[in-house]
Amino acid sequence: MPDKPKPDKPRLGRILETALYVDDLDRAARFYSDVLGLEAFTSDARFCAFDVGGANVLLLFKRGSTLDTVTLPGGTIPPHDGHGPLHIAFAVTTADMHIWEERLAAAGIPIEGRTEWPKGGHSIYLRDPDGHLLELATPGIWASY
Repeated sequence: MPDKPKPDKPRLGRILETALYVDDLDRAARFYSDVLGLEAFTSDARFCAFDVGGANVLLLFKRGSTLDTVTLPGGTIPPHDGHGPLHIAFAVTTADMHIWEERLAAAGIPIEGRTEWPKGGHSIYLRDPDGHLLELATPGIWASY
């Protein structure tokens, strides 16, 4: 039985949100919706939020649009932003990997790299329109996945 967390040492659950910063929000939202099949559930002029697998949220922010504190009815969100190509990985099933490869090919999206991991997982790598490196990964790349 796992140890219970001590009151002075709480544990984190999971990563809830991941944010990418993009130059053209409409173009990026179309890519994540049309190519990756993600469903947006809220957006405005500065961001778009996508459901990822019913358990995580991908936030796309227009670069430079969150440099000021955002005031909401329930509080404030401090400034944030990012530059340069970032990396995120999406979990996919082994059975679906070939379907993803076909979908990307049909959309004209090149696969930039491939890796076969020692624990048996497979990854393919592609770029979004802003140059972020996206990984589609099957189970077996980490001890926890």
